[in-house]
Amino acid sequence: MNEAHSTTHWRVEDDPRGVVLLTLDKADATANVLSGDVMRELSDCLDMLEARAPRGLVIRSGKAKGFIAGADIKEFTSIHSLDDAVRLVRLGQGLINRIEALPFPVVAALNGFALGGGLELAMACHHRVIVDDPKAVVGLPEVRLGIHPGFGGTVRAPRLAGVIEGVQMMLTGRALRPDRALRLGLVDKVVARDKLVDSAVAMALNPPPARKTSLKERFLSFAPVRGIIADKMVKQVARQARREHYPAPYAIVDLWRRFGSAPDQERYEQEAQSFARLMIGDTAQNLVRVFFLQDRMKALGSRRKADVAHVHVVGAGVMGGDIAAWCALRGLEVTLQDRELRYVEPALERARKLFERKTRGEVALNEAIGRLRADVEGEGVARADLVIEAIFEDAEAKKALYRDLDSRMKPGALLATNTSSIRLEILRDSLREPDRLIGLHFFNPVAKMPLVEVIHTASTDQEAVDRGLAFARQIDRLPLPCLSAPGFLVNRVLGPYMMEAFLLAEEGVPLAVIDATAEEFGMPMGPVELADTVGLDVALHVGRILGEAFGLPVPDELNQMVGKKNLGRKTGEGFYVYQDGKAVKPEAGDYTAPPDLCDRLILPLLNQVAACLREGVVEDADLADAGVIFGTGFAPFTGGPLHYARKRGISDVVATMQRLAKSHGDRFLPDAGWDQLAGDADAAKQNDD
Repeated sequence: MNEAHSTTHWRVEDDPRGVVLLTLDKADATANVLSGDVMRELSDCLDMLEARAPRGLVIRSGKAKGFIAGADIKEFTSIHSLDDAVRLVRLGQGLINRIEALPFPVVAALNGFALGGGLELAMACHHRVIVDDPKAVVGLPEVRLGIHPGFGGTVRAPRLAGVIEGVQMMLTGRALRPDRALRLGLVDKVVARDKLVDSAVAMALNPPPARKTSLKERFLSFAPVRGIIADKMVKQVARQARREHYPAPYAIVDLWRRFGSAPDQERYEQEAQSFARLMIGDTAQNLVRVFFLQDRMKALGSRRKADVAHVHVVGAGVMGGDIAAWCALRGLEVTLQDRELRYVEPALERARKLFERKTRGEVALNEAIGRLRADVEGEGVARADLVIEAIFEDAEAKKALYRDLDSRMKPGALLATNTSSIRLEILRDSLREPDRLIGLHFFNPVAKMPLVEVIHTASTDQEAVDRGLAFARQIDRLPLPCLSAPGFLVNRVLGPYMMEAFLLAEEGVPLAVIDATAEEFGMPMGPVELADTVGLDVALHVGRILGEAFGLPVPDELNQMVGKKNLGRKTGEGFYVYQDGKAVKPEAGDYTAPPDLCDRLILPLLNQVAACLREGVVEDADLADAGVIFGTGFAPFTGGPLHYARKRGISDVVATMQRLAKSHGDRFLPDAGWDQLAGDADAAKQNDD
């Protein structure tokens, strides 16, 4: 091949067979994204190709891991007006449409992921070939940023994959593997990696016939039918998200309902207008903020190279067993210890179910099963790079265990505790190197909760902390450094939230009303059901620790329920009764909730976030927001608790808490940390002005 043309990000090469290879290899980046400069250079390349009119064109990636990850999200932060947003989208649409309009066959060679704008570009090509690799996925995840596809994806996805599957793909944001993408028609061929380019070139020289629209798809295009299906889609979306919190999925359905059979040009125009409105809205702006918070947490785990190959977990209960299973799923060798084999076997059974859900094929399943082994005698301690203690919450029992482990661990191995609330200062005095103990606080359920609090004291060895952060990333979790303090960050802020719910229940507010109020605010689960889910014994333990530390009340009913062994979801009964794992919530009838109910639930949580920031439990306000979002599910569309407080007005938050303190008690008194946050907000406003 002879290089014909090159720009900063694109290479145009001639294949001897008369096909041009157009390669995107974004400079100074590990992944391709459709940034402004990439798109401008693509326009220049298309000018040249339109003039040359080769026999065919293959668009491919110069990156080893994937095709194109999507648009450059960083550029979204500079768009604040509707006109600017519309202009940006129209430019992108116009460029993508030029690819589709080329008068010669165009084939996208997908060597890995093709996501968002990357898939939109690929869908504009006349055909697509993808490698046979589980990591080679296609998807339109824009809804997770509070927007929808904007480069023609709302038009092309239903056309290629079919209306139902195409719209569902956008509504869920889920990525599809090659076999699924082939069945739906999003790609035309799945090939071995070493055959990708040759297959794409061959397809460009001898393209398959265009697929005809099926009778079913033509039927679905009729306006009355679209209306019926759209109504069902809206009901499906409403079960997952409220329109006022997450407008993007509703906008996706609305575009198809109203314009599904309109001429393409009108559909592109309506897509641009809808995308622009979403893009400058609060939800999208806040979800983009959350995206960057997540990136920052990932970066915390890159300070050093991950070096854990073998993990030994002591304690095969729900947390210990599930931590062990997750580590094995992520490719580590794991030994799991408890007093007797009968305590380990249930954890192995749960692990197998996890592996069956998460792996593809018998080989991968058996490999995962083989990486997790019962180890009652603790022989794995001597070989492990990391030992995680996950026994019951008793400081003396933990310290006795550490004395035994300390004498058996190999030099350089790291010891961590999964304690949910006990300070490291209390636990570490039995160790030869007390400053090497860290906390790795996972959350239940381990396979779903993305956060791991990496606990340290002021004197903890920084290398140990960095190894803990790197380990969290190694197993695909988000690490949050936290200073050792009662409850750390997540339990510290959840404690008052749940305890206030229990106090409201004692006052006669129906449980279902309490939960519904929190969910209306944007929480993924109400505080009563949350307490049942984590376990009322755990909630009581954390509540007592926080009560001793901060003078918070622990409701009598919680003590009584734990005494009766009504511990929540795991025993089938707590505040709610559970049938098939789901809470049965009594009807509240015509009960009218008190007007301050939402503030009574949410503001104590916010107050503790401000306190944690003031005390240095987390480094800064952004990490505090990130920790609470990813550790509790706190309404992501708000951008985080402190971001929400700034938007609402810190003075209003403080004044409301002062009123609540007069009505309901000193537990609502605003923390001194709000003064610091108010000062920071004023300084930021002056800088903006």
